[in-house]
Amino acid sequence: MVFLDSELLKYLIYSQHEVIQNEVLVPRSVEFEPNDNYVLVGMRRAGKTSILYQLIQKLIEKGVDWEQIVFLNFEDERLINIKLEELDKITLVAQSLTKKPIYYFFDEIQNIDGWEHFARRLADQKQHVFITGSNSKMLSTDIIASLGGRYMMKRITPYDFKEYLLANDVKYDKNSIYIPSKLTKILKYSDQYLHFGGLPETLLQNNPRDYLNNIYQNIYLGDIIKRNQIRNPKALSLLINKVAQVIMHEVSYNTLSKNVKATGVSISTPATIDYLEFAKEAFLLFDVKNYVAKFSQKESTPKFYFCDNGILNLFLFKKDTVLLENLVAVTLYNRFEKDVYYFHSKKTKIDLDFVVPSAELAIQVAWQLDDFSREREVQSLIKLAQNSDEFTKFIIVTKDQNEKIIRDNLEIEVMPLHKFLLTYTK
Repeated sequence: MVFLDSELLKYLIYSQHEVIQNEVLVPRSVEFEPNDNYVLVGMRRAGKTSILYQLIQKLIEKGVDWEQIVFLNFEDERLINIKLEELDKITLVAQSLTKKPIYYFFDEIQNIDGWEHFARRLADQKQHVFITGSNSKMLSTDIIASLGGRYMMKRITPYDFKEYLLANDVKYDKNSIYIPSKLTKILKYSDQYLHFGGLPETLLQNNPRDYLNNIYQNIYLGDIIKRNQIRNPKALSLLINKVAQVIMHEVSYNTLSKNVKATGVSISTPATIDYLEFAKEAFLLFDVKNYVAKFSQKESTPKFYFCDNGILNLFLFKKDTVLLENLVAVTLYNRFEKDVYYFHSKKTKIDLDFVVPSAELAIQVAWQLDDFSREREVQSLIKLAQNSDEFTKFIIVTKDQNEKIIRDNLEIEVMPLHKFLLTYTK
């Protein structure tokens, strides 16, 4: 066994200080309570590490010494084989550097089996601890129970639209959409955001599509395959491709399994369920269930969406309507999480893209309202209002139309994408 060396730890700690000092960051809108410990989870390359860097820079500005900062990335090959029982060496080395309170930052610590027991002990000792991970299993009931309520959980997403604007040096307020020069920039970046998503590093690329394809193939797929020891990676790849083709539609696991089998690659329905669960755990996909379906149908025929539009767009060719609905789904899910549903009732013939019960919100998505689509989308919302008093706000999200429709004493707001993003981003 290779044991963790004290000199190596000191080298890693001090070299990381230099990296953080030199990092130029785009501010992210993540708030931390000063006396709480945190676990940050989210898809890879969403910016979790940068958020920790931002927090560290703020601590230094407030007078914390660099010797109080211990940042370790557990995907560093020099740490990749360490065991749970060796983690105490970290605290011993940290305590040799300063007598002041220490701030521990552990990046991707889920690579160490049993990490949660070490994390809980640090919290019990009143240490300041911040942890990141790229798998939702870190939010499982078993992990949360092991942490004993000592940590606050935060899900970190790629840039929301407001952060995306700031990252592109676009300063805005509530009146910006009425100022032509500012609106021009907002429209430009809403279109980029629609097609390339919000992963921070896409903004640094001359060809963001090539970058997205590279990280999808080599990081997202590779991570899911390795972490879950998948023996049939071709089936996983085809399955995710098939999911991209059915965005906007409810689909059963059995149907997805048959679609993959039709390509000549064998996959069972139980394996399909497992593989999609792995993709959800990696924050690649999420699902939305039918608000009015019975439990069995709710669970067996969801709608799937991608957590980032840029990744979804790798599978599409000139399907902006699909991208629009996916982006609406992402924006709602990032704000309301599990309280986002679709509404499909054979009995009442109501078919709605999204409802958010806690916000009393019903939403249809249409690229453009023409004479045909206008009547269809409006009638669906009217039917909902006539059959349910749960919802009081009715919206049709379009690419660029902006108006109010009054029909049968119901007010429906037709909202362009950029306005929707600015309104419903957290």
